[in-house]
Amino acid sequence: MVSTTGDQRPTGSERDPAVEEAQARRRLRNGLVSLALLVLLATGLLLAVPGLHDVGRVVAHMQGSWLAAGVGLEILSCLGYVLAFLQVFERAPIRFGARVALTELAFNSAVSLGGAASQGIGVWLLVERGAPAGRVTERAAVLFLLTTAVNVITLMFTGLGLYIGLLPGPQRPLLSIVPAAICAAGFIVVLLLPPVMQRLAGTQQPGRVRTLLTAAAATIRDTERALFGGDWRILGAIGYLWFDIGVLIACFAAIGNVPPIASIILAYQIGYLSNFVPVPGGIGVLDAGLVGMLVLYGVNATDATAATIVYHAIALWIPAMWGTIAFLVLQRSRGKPLRLRPTRAERRQARLDRRRSREEQG
Repeated sequence: MVSTTGDQRPTGSERDPAVEEAQARRRLRNGLVSLALLVLLATGLLLAVPGLHDVGRVVAHMQGSWLAAGVGLEILSCLGYVLAFLQVFERAPIRFGARVALTELAFNSAVSLGGAASQGIGVWLLVERGAPAGRVTERAAVLFLLTTAVNVITLMFTGLGLYIGLLPGPQRPLLSIVPAAICAAGFIVVLLLPPVMQRLAGTQQPGRVRTLLTAAAATIRDTERALFGGDWRILGAIGYLWFDIGVLIACFAAIGNVPPIASIILAYQIGYLSNFVPVPGGIGVLDAGLVGMLVLYGVNATDATAATIVYHAIALWIPAMWGTIAFLVLQRSRGKPLRLRPTRAERRQARLDRRRSREEQG
C-alpha cells in the first residue's frame, strides 16, 4: 500500500512476523505482570480495609473440596472453548487449533481485550501460518457470535423461567422478564438481518459497502447453522459458558450458602457487561459488576463479595496460565504452513464415495 505522500507502508501481510511475535509476547507478559500486581493490590485491600475483614474471614473458611471443583469446572470451560473453536475452524489441525484457542483465552484474561478483540490473536496466528486472512476473519466473527448467542439464549430462558415461577428467585419484572425480553428482541432482530442485508447489498455498486453487507449476512447465516445445525460440537460453546457459571456456583457452595441458581446466572450474565471496560482481567470492574448484580438479586453482600473474588481468581489464572503455555508452544512452529483437515461434509462425501466404490466392486 502506497500512502499519498509516497512513503511505503507495510500491509498486514508485509509486517515482519518476528516483530509481531515479539509484540504479542510483550503484551502477554505485561498483561500477566499487571494481573499479578492487581491481584496483590486486591489482596492487600482485603486484608487492610476494616470493612472487608468479614469477607476475608469468609474466604479463609471456604471448603477446599468445592474450590477444587471450581478449578475443575474452569478447566472444562476452557476445553469447551477449544471445542467451539474447532467447530468453527473445523479445518484447523486439532492440536494447533486447541493451542490457538487457549492462547485467545490467555490474552482475554491477562490483556485488556474483550472477547472479539482477543480473537484477533487467533486470527494473527492462523494467518501467520498461511491461512487466508479474509476467511479467518469471517470465521472468527462466527465464533464470537456463536458464543454470544449461547449467552443470550441462556439469559433469555433463565429470565423467562424466573418470571413465570419455574425457577426460584426474585420474580420482579425488572430482574427477570425485562432482561429476557431485551435479549429475545435482539436475538430475533439479528436472525432477521441477513435477507435485509442482502437486499441492501443488491442496491449497492460493487465496492466496500456491498462486500461488507454480503459478508455480514453470510456470517450471521453461518452462526445460525453452527447454533441450530445439529452439530454435537455446539456443546463446546454451551460448556464454555455453563461451566464458568458453575465455578461461581461452586464458590458459593464452598461458603455453604448457595443462592437460587437463576439469580446467579442472571447476575453473572448482566454483571459481565462491565467487562467492556479495558482493565487487565477486569479486576475491580468485573468484581464490582458481579457483586452489585448479586446483591440486587438478593444475595448477601459479604457472601457475594467473597464468592466473586475467589471465582474471579480461578477464572483468570487457569486460562491465563494454560493459554500462556500454549502460546509459548506455538512459537516453536512459527512460520510452518498448516496441514488442513477435511470438513465434515468432505469426510461424509469421502465415506459415501468409498461405500459406493465397494458396492460397485462387489
